[in-house]
Amino acid sequence: MKIGVVGYGTGGRHFHAPFIAAARGVSLADVVARAPATVAAVQAELPGTPIFSSLAAMLEAGVDAVTITTPPQTRRALVLEAIAAGVHVIADKPFAPSAATARELAEAARVKGVTLGVYHNRRWDADIRTLRKLIDDGRLGTVWRLHSRMDFDDPATLEAGPTGGLLRDLGSHVVDQALWLLGPVVSVDAQLDMVDLPEGPTDAGFVLTLRHENGAHSHISASKLNHLSCRELRAYGSAGSYVAAGTDVQAQAIFAGQRPADDPQGWGYDAEPHWGTLRTAAGAVKIPSEQGRYHAYYEGFAEAVRDGTPPPVTAEAAIATLAVLDAARRSATEGRSIALSEIVGA
Repeated sequence: MKIGVVGYGTGGRHFHAPFIAAARGVSLADVVARAPATVAAVQAELPGTPIFSSLAAMLEAGVDAVTITTPPQTRRALVLEAIAAGVHVIADKPFAPSAATARELAEAARVKGVTLGVYHNRRWDADIRTLRKLIDDGRLGTVWRLHSRMDFDDPATLEAGPTGGLLRDLGSHVVDQALWLLGPVVSVDAQLDMVDLPEGPTDAGFVLTLRHENGAHSHISASKLNHLSCRELRAYGSAGSYVAAGTDVQAQAIFAGQRPADDPQGWGYDAEPHWGTLRTAAGAVKIPSEQGRYHAYYEGFAEAVRDGTPPPVTAEAAIATLAVLDAARRSATEGRSIALSEIVGA
């Protein structure tokens, strides 16, 4: 499968191109880039790769699928343009400004008969894969409660203004992780940490409580402006507990200049000092890290297109995440719990 990447900012450059290169059954065909500095970066890092100034030009040249990783406010129109051309689409998160708009994109893809997937790649984080395996293996029993904390000391990457904010950015990932681990949500309580920036009021941190259909509850928080870096997962269940303070191992490796294609077998494992601890009646035991593999998303997407099966993260799953984010913003604004049944498009 030949994939074109639309946008070569930090998303296209660090979280798409290296993982397309490492994925079996796919190849990076073209890149859409306009700014001279961005074009120069593509030429230096992906020599020989065709560069187009627009999605229309890329589509005219021919490509099997496109990844849309431009700023959020541009994404809807580009996704619809690719769908109209009959091309399969991977949309970066958040792939729509609301659950209702996301439904529009999903319906357009259905009518055209193309595969639409959403790049919730953090389902393939090492720490989340490790916790998911514990849950699947029944080692925690029935999971009652999840705590997920992801703080970054990274103010430069906070997307400012009404179309940005941390809730729709990092929140897309951590909410998707909670839904993937514990299932659908029935209600949301939220508090947002707001800051005034030149681009407008922006949420720079959040705390969410999600009540799941199965009776479990998730407590999720994140920040970017508090000079703190911390990743922690805590899960409580009928058989015990699991606590892990992992690292953002794949992102750290990418920014250090490493690439998954260089060492596919050794890529993406958290080091032993960061392994989590499972505590049950039998005692405490360290749990070895599962492999983090963002490139598995691309392999799964190619298989889905080939076999006519759902992609690794469906538009419907991403709509469920967006509905939770819509409910969270409404909860923070109105100061009350919001049922998912109140959200249009949920």
